[in-house]
Amino acid sequence: MTEPSAAQRHPEKANRPDTPVQRKPDWIRVKAPGGEEYNNTRTLMRKLGLNTVCEEAACPNIGECWSQKHATVMILGSVCTRACAFCNVATGRPDKLDPHEPAHVAEACASLGLKHIVITSVDRDDLEDGGAAHFAETIKRIRALTPSTTIEVLTPDFLRKPGSIEIVANAAPDVFNHNLETVPRLYRNVRPGARYYNSLRLLNRAKEINPSLFTKSGIMVGLGETLDEVGQVMDDLRAAEVDFMTIGQYLQPTKKHHHVDRFVTPDEFGQMKRMGQGKGFLLVASSPLTRSSHHAGEDFQRLRAAREAQLAAAS
Repeated sequence: MTEPSAAQRHPEKANRPDTPVQRKPDWIRVKAPGGEEYNNTRTLMRKLGLNTVCEEAACPNIGECWSQKHATVMILGSVCTRACAFCNVATGRPDKLDPHEPAHVAEACASLGLKHIVITSVDRDDLEDGGAAHFAETIKRIRALTPSTTIEVLTPDFLRKPGSIEIVANAAPDVFNHNLETVPRLYRNVRPGARYYNSLRLLNRAKEINPSLFTKSGIMVGLGETLDEVGQVMDDLRAAEVDFMTIGQYLQPTKKHHHVDRFVTPDEFGQMKRMGQGKGFLLVASSPLTRSSHHAGEDFQRLRAAREAQLAAAS
């Protein structure tokens, strides 16, 4: 059976003009994935019937992460109800919820011996709670099977799903992540189904419900934003009490997706990191290959150490 084409996987994007995928500069080229641990991780995910955002979103870090037995599990199926212009996840009629998925995620966590796991999902606007209860059940199952594992969730925005954020936050993950993705001026073209200020409110609400949570958000650059606009996003995130910000280069998955306006240089990423640190984030990850879940376990340890240092300094 042949793999579906990009046009078949994203029929709603077929009317967008084709934009050639630009050649990547040397600083964001990566080795092709492979090796024993990579293959073992892939085999385990297939055995348990789990989806990963590593594969579905064509993450450039998949080879590095899977070779270290790190994978970001994507729950709620593999088909999204939205059609964001940057995303390579299939869009269309969503899958039926698998009631065994939370237990399978916990089993994968135990089999891989994970100290830290990242759980994300497609958008499920068709569900009354947007999939919030499924997130909560997955957290519960992991806590029961591997209680020492720290848990990070990367959630959808739960737009027009009252009570959903409370369900997830009260399940007490260690890190609550929701990505703004881009600056508000570009939402109409890049993230048309979302609302910038709804996403900010979601992050702030998670912190209100459970102040011990670490909150996290990220954006892509190279979509046409300005440095001043990035600075404003940082200010908005700090006003929402977000602890950790990630900034990475947008890479165009196919010619049907939003074009790359430019490739941001490593020096510019360094400048944005220093700017974020100056605004008071506990942690800022900013580089061409930075992604939300890249080095998430190590970053969690840095977050915890930064908070402890901050509390010690204030006492």
